[in-house]
Amino acid sequence: MTLLRVVCHQLAPRIGDTHYNRTLTERSIRAAASLNAQVIVLPELVQSGYMFTDLEEAHEASETRDGPTLSLWKSLAQALGIIIVAGFCERLSAGRVANSAALVEPSGRLTVYRKAHLWDREKLIFTAGDAPPPVVDTAVGRIGMMICYDLELPEWVRLAALAEADLLCAPVNWPDGPRPVGERPAEIVRVQANAAVNRMFIAACDRYGEERGVNWVGGSVIVDADGYPLAGAASQPMEQQWVADLPLAQARNKSISDHNHVHRDRRPGLY
Repeated sequence: MTLLRVVCHQLAPRIGDTHYNRTLTERSIRAAASLNAQVIVLPELVQSGYMFTDLEEAHEASETRDGPTLSLWKSLAQALGIIIVAGFCERLSAGRVANSAALVEPSGRLTVYRKAHLWDREKLIFTAGDAPPPVVDTAVGRIGMMICYDLELPEWVRLAALAEADLLCAPVNWPDGPRPVGERPAEIVRVQANAAVNRMFIAACDRYGEERGVNWVGGSVIVDADGYPLAGAASQPMEQQWVADLPLAQARNKSISDHNHVHRDRRPGLY
């Protein structure tokens, strides 16, 4: 069975330091390519950092789709033959910004998704997206994309699954919070559940490092179509490069018994 090598590289971008962050992502992408990775997933807003004070600061750090960061990612994708999924602060019209993610293919094709479900103070800064999560038919399989809090809306994840995504890539920034002793972060558990109920691979790439008083889970995880972790799946707030080889064909088999199918068993008329 053909395997797809995926890397989630957990990094610590610096708020507003776009030059540093570009250099950080280039190092990461080149390192993944040296491992023969076909897909790399980087954190949410890795181009800009996350904890903006206000819209003005976010706008200052934002870039358009033809800005220096996405131009770099395009050139690296083409030169290294790797698919890049990473978050950036997208500059829109009329002084607005979006919390966006880019899927960059070696062919030069660019797909951008704007986060539809904004978390907490993001609502004070970002303009929410109004399009469903894209599912892109790439040379290595059908790849879906969404961002962080989107994963906590099961209906949203189901959209990507029903659009026949083999792999869902999610740049995330999971702020660390209290949890019972011995328990893993709930964000990781939800990723596993979403993968299992849709029989779909999921790669969620978190960040680490303190930023303006906020610490991050550092919980990057790559999950198989049964919901079991292949890499990551624990809070490890440090730089980590998680690698997994995915048999994507398993995601195209939605049967979980001789008489059950995770999508055909749905009865939307009753919901």
